[in-house]
Amino acid sequence: MGGADGPPRLHEVRGARRRLGRDGRGCDGYAGASGTARHSPHLALSRSPDIDQAVQTGSPLPSDLSADERRACEQLAFFYTHDLGYAQETSHRPQTIYALEDSPVGLAAWLIDHDTRSYALIARVFDGQAEGLTRDDLLDNITLYWLTSTAVSSARIYWENNKYTFFAPKHVAIPVAVTAFPDEVIQTPRSWTERAYPNLIYYNKVDKGGHFAAWEQPQLFADEVRAGFRSLR
Repeated sequence: MGGADGPPRLHEVRGARRRLGRDGRGCDGYAGASGTARHSPHLALSRSPDIDQAVQTGSPLPSDLSADERRACEQLAFFYTHDLGYAQETSHRPQTIYALEDSPVGLAAWLIDHDTRSYALIARVFDGQAEGLTRDDLLDNITLYWLTSTAVSSARIYWENNKYTFFAPKHVAIPVAVTAFPDEVIQTPRSWTERAYPNLIYYNKVDKGGHFAAWEQPQLFADEVRAGFRSLR
Protein backbone atom coordinates (compact mmCIF):
# COMPACT_ATOMS: atom_id res chain seq x y z
CA MET A 1 0.00 0.00 0.00
CA GLY A 2 2.74 2.46 -0.93
CA GLY A 3 6.44 2.53 -0.19
CA ALA A 4 8.33 4.68 2.28
CA ASP A 5 9.16 7.24 -0.42
CA GLY A 6 5.81 7.10 -2.19
CA PRO A 7 2.56 8.98 -1.62
CA PRO A 8 0.29 7.95 1.25
CA ARG A 9 -2.20 5.28 0.31
CA LEU A 10 -5.71 4.69 1.54
CA HIS A 11 -4.90 3.60 5.10
CA GLU A 12 -2.73 6.69 5.60
CA VAL A 13 -5.44 9.02 4.29
CA ARG A 14 -7.88 7.41 6.70
CA GLY A 15 -5.42 8.00 9.52
CA ALA A 16 -5.19 11.68 8.58
CA ARG A 17 -8.98 11.87 8.61
CA ARG A 18 -9.12 10.43 12.11
CA ARG A 19 -6.46 12.80 13.41
CA LEU A 20 -8.08 15.85 11.86
CA GLY A 21 -11.46 14.87 13.25
CA ARG A 22 -10.23 13.86 16.68
CA ASP A 23 -12.46 16.35 18.48
CA GLY A 24 -15.53 15.20 16.59
CA ARG A 25 -15.76 18.56 14.86
CA GLY A 26 -14.99 17.62 11.30
CA CYS A 27 -15.29 14.96 8.66
CA ASP A 28 -14.65 14.69 4.97
CA GLY A 29 -17.40 13.83 2.51
CA TYR A 30 -15.36 12.73 -0.46
CA ALA A 31 -18.20 11.03 -2.30
CA GLY A 32 -21.79 10.02 -1.82
CA ALA A 33 -25.13 9.68 -3.47
CA SER A 34 -27.52 12.58 -3.74
CA GLY A 35 -29.69 13.20 -0.72
CA THR A 36 -27.32 11.64 1.78
CA ALA A 37 -25.36 13.23 4.58
CA ARG A 38 -22.10 12.74 2.68
CA HIS A 39 -21.71 15.61 0.27
CA SER A 40 -19.31 15.74 -2.64
CA PRO A 41 -18.70 18.93 -4.62
CA HIS A 42 -20.19 17.50 -7.81
CA LEU A 43 -23.41 16.62 -5.95
CA ALA A 44 -23.90 20.01 -4.36
CA LEU A 45 -24.51 22.39 -7.21
CA SER A 46 -26.77 25.42 -7.21
CA ARG A 47 -28.02 26.42 -10.63
CA SER A 48 -31.03 28.19 -12.08
CA PRO A 49 -33.88 26.23 -13.72
CA ASP A 50 -32.85 27.79 -17.04
CA ILE A 51 -29.42 26.19 -16.82
CA ASP A 52 -30.87 22.80 -15.85
CA GLN A 53 -33.30 22.87 -18.75
CA ALA A 54 -30.62 23.92 -21.23
CA VAL A 55 -28.24 21.20 -20.06
CA GLN A 56 -30.84 18.44 -20.23
CA THR A 57 -32.42 19.49 -23.55
CA GLY A 58 -29.32 20.65 -25.37
CA SER A 59 -30.73 24.15 -25.89
CA PRO A 60 -28.43 27.22 -25.77
CA LEU A 61 -26.97 28.09 -22.38
CA PRO A 62 -27.52 31.53 -20.80
CA SER A 63 -25.15 34.10 -22.27
CA ASP A 64 -23.97 35.47 -18.92
CA LEU A 65 -22.21 32.32 -17.68
CA SER A 66 -18.58 32.57 -16.64
CA ALA A 67 -15.98 30.39 -18.33
CA ASP A 68 -15.94 28.04 -15.32
CA GLU A 69 -19.74 27.80 -15.27
CA ARG A 70 -19.90 27.11 -19.01
CA ARG A 71 -17.29 24.36 -18.70
CA ALA A 72 -19.20 22.83 -15.77
CA CYS A 73 -22.39 22.84 -17.86
CA GLU A 74 -20.56 21.05 -20.66
CA GLN A 75 -19.26 18.47 -18.18
CA LEU A 76 -22.74 18.02 -16.75
CA ALA A 77 -24.29 17.57 -20.19
CA PHE A 78 -21.64 14.96 -21.04
CA PHE A 79 -22.32 13.11 -17.80
CA TYR A 80 -26.08 13.04 -18.37
CA THR A 81 -25.56 11.80 -21.93
CA HIS A 82 -22.81 9.23 -21.44
CA ASP A 83 -22.09 8.41 -17.79
CA LEU A 84 -25.28 8.35 -15.72
CA GLY A 85 -26.21 4.75 -16.58
CA TYR A 86 -24.64 3.10 -13.52
CA ALA A 87 -26.53 5.38 -11.13
CA GLN A 88 -29.83 4.94 -12.94
CA GLU A 89 -29.46 1.18 -12.94
CA THR A 90 -28.51 0.90 -9.27
CA SER A 91 -31.22 3.34 -8.17
CA HIS A 92 -34.07 1.82 -10.21
CA ARG A 93 -33.07 -1.76 -11.14
CA PRO A 94 -30.43 -2.89 -8.62
CA GLN A 95 -31.49 -6.52 -9.02
CA THR A 96 -29.94 -6.51 -12.50
CA ILE A 97 -26.43 -6.35 -11.03
CA TYR A 98 -26.74 -9.56 -9.00
CA ALA A 99 -24.39 -11.21 -11.50
CA LEU A 100 -21.54 -9.18 -10.05
CA GLU A 101 -21.47 -11.70 -7.20
CA ASP A 102 -20.91 -14.53 -9.70
CA SER A 103 -18.12 -13.23 -11.92
CA PRO A 104 -14.89 -11.56 -10.77
CA VAL A 105 -14.29 -10.46 -14.37
CA GLY A 106 -17.74 -8.87 -14.53
CA LEU A 107 -17.13 -7.20 -11.17
CA ALA A 108 -13.80 -5.82 -12.39
CA ALA A 109 -15.41 -4.39 -15.54
CA TRP A 110 -18.20 -2.77 -13.50
CA LEU A 111 -15.81 -1.16 -11.01
CA ILE A 112 -13.24 0.05 -13.54
CA ASP A 113 -15.74 1.64 -15.94
CA HIS A 114 -17.49 4.06 -13.59
CA ASP A 115 -17.42 7.15 -15.81
CA THR A 116 -15.48 8.29 -18.86
CA ARG A 117 -12.82 10.39 -17.13
CA SER A 118 -12.29 7.91 -14.28
CA TYR A 119 -11.93 5.12 -16.83
CA ALA A 120 -9.26 7.11 -18.68
CA LEU A 121 -7.36 7.82 -15.45
CA ILE A 122 -7.52 4.15 -14.46
CA ALA A 123 -6.57 2.88 -17.92
CA ARG A 124 -3.34 4.87 -18.05
CA VAL A 125 -1.69 2.52 -15.56
CA PHE A 126 -2.07 -0.27 -18.11
CA ASP A 127 -0.24 1.95 -20.63
CA GLY A 128 2.75 2.08 -18.29
CA GLN A 129 2.20 5.53 -16.77
CA ALA A 130 3.25 6.04 -13.16
CA GLU A 131 0.71 8.75 -12.28
CA GLY A 132 -2.21 7.89 -10.01
CA LEU A 133 -3.28 4.35 -9.26
CA THR A 134 -1.21 1.20 -9.64
CA ARG A 135 -2.41 -2.17 -10.88
CA ASP A 136 -2.20 -3.46 -7.32
CA ASP A 137 -4.47 -0.64 -6.15
CA LEU A 138 -7.08 -1.72 -8.68
CA LEU A 139 -6.77 -5.39 -7.79
CA ASP A 140 -6.98 -4.58 -4.07
CA ASN A 141 -10.23 -2.68 -4.62
CA ILE A 142 -11.80 -5.40 -6.77
CA THR A 143 -10.69 -8.11 -4.33
CA LEU A 144 -12.18 -6.24 -1.37
CA TYR A 145 -15.60 -6.16 -3.03
CA TRP A 146 -15.28 -9.79 -4.17
CA LEU A 147 -14.22 -11.33 -0.85
CA THR A 148 -16.85 -9.42 1.13
CA SER A 149 -19.64 -9.91 -1.45
CA THR A 150 -20.56 -6.24 -1.24
CA ALA A 151 -20.79 -5.29 -4.92
CA VAL A 152 -24.57 -5.54 -4.98
CA SER A 153 -25.21 -4.12 -1.52
CA SER A 154 -23.17 -1.04 -2.46
CA ALA A 155 -26.10 -0.09 -4.72
CA ARG A 156 -28.40 0.30 -1.73
CA ILE A 157 -27.56 3.97 -1.19
CA TYR A 158 -28.73 4.75 -4.74
CA TRP A 159 -31.96 2.78 -4.29
CA GLU A 160 -32.75 4.52 -1.00
CA ASN A 161 -32.22 7.96 -2.51
CA ASN A 162 -33.74 7.59 -5.97
CA LYS A 163 -36.42 10.16 -5.13
CA TYR A 164 -33.80 12.93 -5.06
CA THR A 165 -32.59 14.88 -8.06
CA PHE A 166 -29.10 13.63 -8.77
CA PHE A 167 -27.49 17.07 -8.87
CA ALA A 168 -29.91 18.97 -6.65
CA PRO A 169 -28.61 21.86 -4.51
CA LYS A 170 -27.96 20.80 -0.93
CA HIS A 171 -27.62 24.14 0.92
CA VAL A 172 -25.47 22.70 3.71
CA ALA A 173 -25.32 25.20 6.59
CA ILE A 174 -22.29 23.90 8.47
CA PRO A 175 -18.76 25.15 7.60
CA VAL A 176 -17.66 23.46 4.39
CA ALA A 177 -14.36 23.23 2.51
CA VAL A 178 -14.40 22.25 -1.16
CA THR A 179 -11.64 21.12 -3.48
CA ALA A 180 -12.59 21.12 -7.18
CA PHE A 181 -10.74 18.41 -9.09
CA PRO A 182 -10.39 18.89 -12.87
CA ASP A 183 -11.34 15.34 -13.86
CA GLU A 184 -14.29 15.07 -11.49
CA VAL A 185 -17.70 14.52 -13.09
CA ILE A 186 -18.03 18.29 -12.71
CA GLN A 187 -15.33 20.69 -11.57
CA THR A 188 -17.75 22.81 -9.58
CA PRO A 189 -17.33 26.57 -10.10
CA ARG A 190 -16.85 28.65 -6.99
CA SER A 191 -20.03 30.64 -7.77
CA TRP A 192 -22.19 27.50 -7.66
CA THR A 193 -20.34 26.18 -4.61
CA GLU A 194 -20.99 29.37 -2.64
CA ARG A 195 -24.72 29.12 -3.30
CA ALA A 196 -24.86 25.43 -2.38
CA TYR A 197 -22.69 25.94 0.72
CA PRO A 198 -23.56 29.32 2.27
CA ASN A 199 -20.93 28.76 4.98
CA LEU A 200 -18.07 28.00 2.58
CA ILE A 201 -14.76 28.45 4.40
CA TYR A 202 -12.34 27.09 1.80
CA TYR A 203 -12.40 26.59 -1.96
CA ASN A 204 -9.53 25.53 -4.17
CA LYS A 205 -9.14 24.32 -7.74
CA VAL A 206 -6.32 21.83 -8.17
CA ASP A 207 -4.56 20.68 -11.33
CA LYS A 208 -5.14 16.93 -11.12
CA GLY A 209 -7.49 14.37 -9.62
CA GLY A 210 -10.89 12.99 -10.53
CA HIS A 211 -13.95 11.34 -9.02
CA PHE A 212 -11.80 9.01 -6.90
CA ALA A 213 -9.19 11.60 -5.94
CA ALA A 214 -8.75 10.31 -2.37
CA TRP A 215 -7.73 6.96 -3.85
CA GLU A 216 -5.98 8.19 -6.97
CA GLN A 217 -4.15 11.25 -5.57
CA PRO A 218 -3.89 10.57 -1.82
CA GLN A 219 -1.10 13.07 -1.12
CA LEU A 220 -2.94 15.92 -2.82
CA PHE A 221 -6.20 14.90 -1.17
CA ALA A 222 -4.61 14.76 2.29
CA ASP A 223 -3.03 18.18 1.74
CA GLU A 224 -6.40 19.63 0.76
CA VAL A 225 -8.13 18.10 3.79
CA ARG A 226 -5.50 19.68 6.03
CA ALA A 227 -5.88 23.05 4.27
CA GLY A 228 -9.65 22.95 4.73
CA PHE A 229 -9.42 22.21 8.43
CA ARG A 230 -6.61 24.73 8.85
CA SER A 231 -8.98 27.50 7.73
CA LEU A 232 -11.05 26.87 10.88
CA ARG A 233 -8.23 27.90 13.20
